[in-house]
Amino acid sequence: MNSVIWSDMEEIYDRGVNWGWLQNKTVLITGAYGMLASYLVYFLIYLNETNPEQHTQIIAVGRNHEKMYKCFGEYCSRYYFHETEMNICEEIKIDGAVDYIIHAASIASPQYYGTNPVGTILPNMLGTYYLLELARNKKSKGFLLFSTGDVYGKEAQNCSTITESDYGYIDLLNIRSCYSESKRMAEVMCKTWSVQHDVPAKIVRIFHTYGPTIDIKNDQRVFSEFVANIVNEQDIVLKSDGKSVRSFCYLADATDAFFRILKDGQSGEAYNMANNDCRVSISELADLLVDLFPKKGLKVKHELRKKDAVYLESPVKTIPVVSTEKLNQLGWKPLHDLSDGFERTIRRFLIN
Repeated sequence: MNSVIWSDMEEIYDRGVNWGWLQNKTVLITGAYGMLASYLVYFLIYLNETNPEQHTQIIAVGRNHEKMYKCFGEYCSRYYFHETEMNICEEIKIDGAVDYIIHAASIASPQYYGTNPVGTILPNMLGTYYLLELARNKKSKGFLLFSTGDVYGKEAQNCSTITESDYGYIDLLNIRSCYSESKRMAEVMCKTWSVQHDVPAKIVRIFHTYGPTIDIKNDQRVFSEFVANIVNEQDIVLKSDGKSVRSFCYLADATDAFFRILKDGQSGEAYNMANNDCRVSISELADLLVDLFPKKGLKVKHELRKKDAVYLESPVKTIPVVSTEKLNQLGWKPLHDLSDGFERTIRRFLIN
C-alpha cells in the first residue's frame, strides 16, 4: 500500500469511530478497484493488518484480475481477501454471510456517457436490483448505494442550498441523462426494498471527490487531468471558460462519510456528501495546483474544447452550496482543505 494511502488509513481510523462493528463481519464491495471503492477496501485491509483479532472478510467484486492485483497487490492473497469476478447485472450467488454491501460499481466519467450509455445504465439499475435481492436474502445489516449529485437536475442550481429534498428538471432524451436517470431509479429501488422488504438500504449522493486513487491516464474529468498535468510537468490547459464552480472533497474525508452512513444512516434515506469549505471555480483550482509546485514552473493556459469531443460536459455550471446537515448529524466533518488534499494526491504519484 502506498505510503500516502497508508497514512490516510491511519488518519481515518483515528477519527473517533469505534470500528468494532466491522469485526468478524463480511463486507461485499462492488467496483472494488475503482477510485472511491478502493479506499473502502484499503481501509478494511488496514483494519485487518493492524488488528490480528479483526477478521473482517472482504469480498472484492471486479471484472479484471490484473486491475485488482495492480490495486491491492500482495493483500489479494490474504486470508480475509476474497476476489470475486461476477456480472452484477445477473443473479448473484454467494455462499455464507454477507453482513454489509456497498454498491460502488458504476461508470462515473462523462467521457463514457455518449459512447457507452447502456453500460452506464445497467450497473445502476440491474446491478442495484440483484444486490438488493442479495441483501434481502442474506438479511444483511447494511446496504449502501453510491449515488450522485447529478440526480438533482438542472433547476436545482437555482436553490441557495441543495438539500436532499430538492430536485430539478433532467432532459430524458439527452444522452448524458443515462447516468443521472439510472441513479435516480437506483435510489427509488433502495427506498422500495427498504419499505417492502426491510432491507437497510442507505444512499450517499456524492459530489466531486478526488484522491490518490485517481486514474490519471484514463479519467478525463478536469481535476484528474489537472493532476496528470502536474505529475507529468505539463502546463494545465483549460478547455472551458473555467467559471464552473464545484465543491471538492478529499477521498479520506469521503471514506469516513461512507462508513458512517453505512453504519448509522437511516434506512431508505439519502445523504449529501460534499465539502463546502473547498468550493472553487475550475479556473481557481487550476491556479491552485500550479501554485502548489512552483519549482515546476508550470502555467495555466486556455483552449476551448472541440464541439465533437467525446467528453460530455455537465449542463450545470455552478452547483449551489450543498447541505450536509444530515451527514453532519452522524458525526462527519471533513478535515482536508484543497491545498492539503491535492498535495497528498499528487505526492502519491511522485513517490511511486
